[in-house]
Amino acid sequence: MTRGAGAGGLALVLLLAACSSDDPGTDAEPEPARTPTTTAEPTDDEVVTGPLASYYAQELAWAACDEFECATLEVPLDYDDPTGDTIELAVLRVPATGDEPIGSLLVNPGGPGASGVRYARSGRVVTSDVHERYHIVGFDPRGVGESAPIDCVDDADLDQLVAIDGAPSDEDELGRLRDAHQAFIEGCEQRSGELLPHVATVDVARDLDVLRAVLGDRSLHYLGKSYGTYIGAHYAELFPERVGRLVLDGAVDPSLSGSEFALGQAAGIERALDAYVSWCVEQNECPLGPNERVARETLTALLDIIDDDPLPADDPSRPLTQPLAMLGILTPLYLPPEQGYELLTAALTEAQAGNGSVLMYLADRYLERDEDGTYATNQLEAFNAVHCVDRPNELDPAAIEESLEEFEDVSPTFGPFLAWGGLVCEQWPVEPVTTPAPVTAAGAEPILVVGTTGDLATPYEWAESLAEQLESGVLLTYEGFGHLAYLSAGSDCVDSAVDAYLLDGELPEEGEVCS
Repeated sequence: MTRGAGAGGLALVLLLAACSSDDPGTDAEPEPARTPTTTAEPTDDEVVTGPLASYYAQELAWAACDEFECATLEVPLDYDDPTGDTIELAVLRVPATGDEPIGSLLVNPGGPGASGVRYARSGRVVTSDVHERYHIVGFDPRGVGESAPIDCVDDADLDQLVAIDGAPSDEDELGRLRDAHQAFIEGCEQRSGELLPHVATVDVARDLDVLRAVLGDRSLHYLGKSYGTYIGAHYAELFPERVGRLVLDGAVDPSLSGSEFALGQAAGIERALDAYVSWCVEQNECPLGPNERVARETLTALLDIIDDDPLPADDPSRPLTQPLAMLGILTPLYLPPEQGYELLTAALTEAQAGNGSVLMYLADRYLERDEDGTYATNQLEAFNAVHCVDRPNELDPAAIEESLEEFEDVSPTFGPFLAWGGLVCEQWPVEPVTTPAPVTAAGAEPILVVGTTGDLATPYEWAESLAEQLESGVLLTYEGFGHLAYLSAGSDCVDSAVDAYLLDGELPEEGEVCS
């Protein structure tokens, strides 16, 4: 399960991922800030006879990779210059197990920055009934994994970036944070400069349509989770007439500004943390204390202690800092309570005893950092590259400081980190491609939106909003905690409802709630 980061100098806001290279990017010298041109939907004539025709007409050369099938898809680097440079996207297919497949089900687990190839390879994507009728196709979005990956810094530098204090309390700390951001950005420009203007979600949605066509599907059947719902929503807005069966689980609200996005996540985290604390104090040995008031005071005190004096962990050269401790706390909250709560209790018990090893282990799982110190994916680097071009950055340090009280009211523990989370975009060298706006996907076939009431990363209110924005949106609600619902929450009600839609086009009753 990959989540990405929510605190620290680089780990800015929660990555929205559902689960847990040969192309090093472009070795370019730093360039001045560039403004990408807007990405428009191609007309049918363009697809058939225009400069995009060759991309839509290409044939994938499938080759065996373990027990799967792999290929690369060629797409334009810049859709406004389709005769210019191209990039290749990694694609992995798990063939349908039945003899009469409906077609391909394209899947994305979230991020930005999560690998769809790794997700499809995991085998825990859909039920066996759905797999019988669909080829499961995962792809690495541009800039991610094996698809012209964004590269900015080496692993040792990444360790320092995620450990730095992401909620500065004075000018010196703010200066160190901004210096760290600048070093990261310069690395992105040097290693991946040509790609940075072309990794927005609207570009990924365009790639998705090329892949749909090349796979031979007249309509897109798609399962998007977390940030994957953002891709799906943009696709539906660009290509409403090509929407097939779209499931958007753990919805992102495309109408939110950057600060509204962060504030919503702060509220979601606080709701999830409150639920854990309420559960913990009812147990025989809650490490935080006998009641909720004491428990919250104890947790705050623990994080303050770690801020002043990081806890030792398994690696003597890498102590548990406050940002890493916060990541360790967040990780179990992504899981259903029966899987995450006891794990979090064990980690806090060890931390209270002065041992940061368990929280560090959880933070590393969050960051996809292996025991040997390497990061298994480029998710952290890709996240920032996508995040900064997807939404305008409306906050400078002065504006963030003005917003701190509101964030602290919403989430006393995590609010300041979320408030400062978008600061890296202040210095980003590429202007945003899109602005927040509702999506309607007018004329599209029904789209199923799934929301979990206690989801910390994609709050339930976002699913409500997206379903309402979409002209054909239908909301399915799961009452519970943890991130995501389909094949994540252990709810037969949710799984059956999604399966019925994917297999037969049957939609849940309006207002249907699973628990």
